[in-house]
Parts: sequence; C-alpha cells; structure tokens
Amino acid sequence: MRAFLILEDGTVFEGTKIGADREVISEIVFNTSMAGYLEVLTDPSYAGQAVCMTYPLIGNYGICKDDMESKKAWPDGFIVRELSRNYSNFRADFSIQQFLLENGVPGIAGIDTRALTKILREKGTMNGMITTDAQYCLDEVIPRLKAYTTGKVVEKVTCKEKYELKGSKELSENGVLSGCAKFVPEDYEAGKRERKPSLVRKLNGAGRRVALLDFGMKDNIAHSLRERGCDVTVYPASTPASEIIAAVPDGIMLSNGPGDPKECTGIIAELKRLYDTDIPIFAICLGHQLMALATGADTYKMKYGHRGGNHPVKDLATGRVYISSQNHGYVVDTDKLDPKVATPAFVNVNDGTNEGLDYTGKNIFTVQFHPEACCGPQDSGYLFDRFIDMMDRAKTEVGR
Repeated sequence: MRAFLILEDGTVFEGTKIGADREVISEIVFNTSMAGYLEVLTDPSYAGQAVCMTYPLIGNYGICKDDMESKKAWPDGFIVRELSRNYSNFRADFSIQQFLLENGVPGIAGIDTRALTKILREKGTMNGMITTDAQYCLDEVIPRLKAYTTGKVVEKVTCKEKYELKGSKELSENGVLSGCAKFVPEDYEAGKRERKPSLVRKLNGAGRRVALLDFGMKDNIAHSLRERGCDVTVYPASTPASEIIAAVPDGIMLSNGPGDPKECTGIIAELKRLYDTDIPIFAICLGHQLMALATGADTYKMKYGHRGGNHPVKDLATGRVYISSQNHGYVVDTDKLDPKVATPAFVNVNDGTNEGLDYTGKNIFTVQFHPEACCGPQDSGYLFDRFIDMMDRAKTEVGR
C-alpha cells in the first residue's frame, strides 16, 4: 500500500506502508545508529516522535524480546529506507513488521532517508504526518502539523506506582553479571591517560539501596545498578521528594525521558528539594537537564539533536574522549551556568554542547549521554561505579 510522509515545510515523500494502518502526526527526528533498532523502538524517550533510521536496512536480525528497553514500543511512527521482512538471527522471536503491528506503530519504507535527514539537518527538526490517504490536501495538513506539540509526555511514559528490583547476588562463570565485558577505567578519578579494559568482577554496590526516579526509564539503567549488586526502588516521576527522603536511600538516580524539560515544572520543584539534601545523586539525559533547571540553570532546544550510537564526548578533567550513545533534542545552556552551583564535566567533541555537570560542594554529577547503552558503546559504563563510590564515601562521612 502506498504511504506518504508530509513535512510541515510542504515536502512530501512517497513510499510503502509498514506497521500499523493508521495516520499519525508527530515530531520527525533521525537516529544514526547502525544497530539497535529494537532498543530505539522501546526507548520511552521517543514518545511523541517519529524516528527515521539513517542506516539503509532495518530489521535484518529480527526482534529479540530480551533486548527490549521497556515493555512496549513508544515512537509514534517509524521511517526506514528498507524494512527487512525476513530475518536471520538464532535469538530472534519474530520479525520487525510483526512487532510494529502488535504495538500499533505506523511507518513508511522506501523513501530516501538520507534526503530526509539532510532536510532536518539544514532546516531543523520539524513535525510531519505519516498517512496512506493519497487524497491529502497540503493546505489542510500543514496547519495541523505546525500546531502539533509533544506536550507533557513524561506523564505518559512513567510507571504508575513504585516497585522494587533486587540486586544480583552472585557472579556468572565469566566474572560478569550481564554476560558482557564492560570498560571500567580503574583510574577514572586519578586522571591518568592510559586505559585498561577489564571485566566487572565484583559486586561493588552490594547492600546499596538506590531510589530511581522514572521519567521514561530505559531498563538498562536499573540493570546496570542491579548487576553491581544494588537494590533499586523505582518511583513514578511525580513522587514527592519527601517520600524518597523518608526512605533513606544510599543514592538517587534520575533517569532519561522524553519531551521538553521545562514542561516538567512540578518535577523540577521536587528535584530542588532532593538537591538540598546530602544524598548522592547521579542523573542521565532528561534527569541531567531537570537537575540543571532545578538549580537555576537553563536549557534550550537543539536544531536537530543528538540521536545515535557514535557521539564522542570529552571528559574535561582527564582529556579522554569516549564514544557514547545519545538521544536528546534539548541541552543545558552553559552560558547561564553558575560555577558556584555546577561546572561542565563533559563536552560534545562535534559541536561543543554540554554533556555533563559536576555540582560544586555536592555529591551530584549528571551526564547527557547514556552510559548504560545497549545496543551501544560501553565506554562510559564506569560512571555507575563512580556513583557507587560516591555513595560509599557519603556513607562513611556520616558514619552510616
């Protein structure tokens, strides 16, 4: 069946319908990852957006449910050059077409995704419609596209009630809990130049209790804590700070999530209360932006954002560059950052935008990228170990 992608600037792409048979208006973004389409589809940060995959063949290794980042697909739509109807992978459960159908995600295949990406890079992210209606009228469609906003999507993706996840209690035969090697620089605080890959061979977080605020959490954030032995309690985004403080956690984790951080006014107020405590805090992506807003900084929308698995970020303390997975359209404005509150810790090598903050005089650090990345680079996974060390030091300081 014919399908059409209509952009708010009047550009129209014609292709073939894939996935669910329904019309959708959404913000159109692109992702440059060469693998990990299932992780993209199940990342709650894509709620309110339709994703264009720049890699030309998507679906060739099928769908493996064990690799899902959440229990369902979140993007409004899916845009590809070619969708593989057949797959080859001994781990696969079914095809990507079946997954799109079961999750009600409409899409379009057969369009020039590189041309679409160039438009978004040159003109910036814009809204669009995926439709099978060949009788569309641009004069009627374009005003609808321009009026669309993602709204308060964090409320849509967060968990409905808190739940607990116990940490792992023992190692597997190869010395790791997840079955994969992780890059853990033993000298990440010492500032040395050499890097030594090693396996996570100890449960350095055993006995630690972490409160994880779910703003649209990827499951691998909780997994990265649990595989280090931490017990994790996941809280809905709207949870009052008083409830979390009363639980006396060893640390607080702020997750990734979708949408404009400035829309989350109630959450920002509660995070300021968490900031005022001495509880160690580690934040990723949207959590990073929300903590910045809670402490008086500002954020702005990027022209087309960072979405992919190959973004280089530089640690300003050591000069090292790590390859990171990213998915964000907003960034912290360092020009409006008070150095008495926080200082830049990481910077994007490509465009110089902020990728992380260290908070002055506080046990708080935040990053814009995804150290828990799966499928993706594991270079910065050591940040979870840094968080655990921070919890240990804080516990020692107060004699707990």
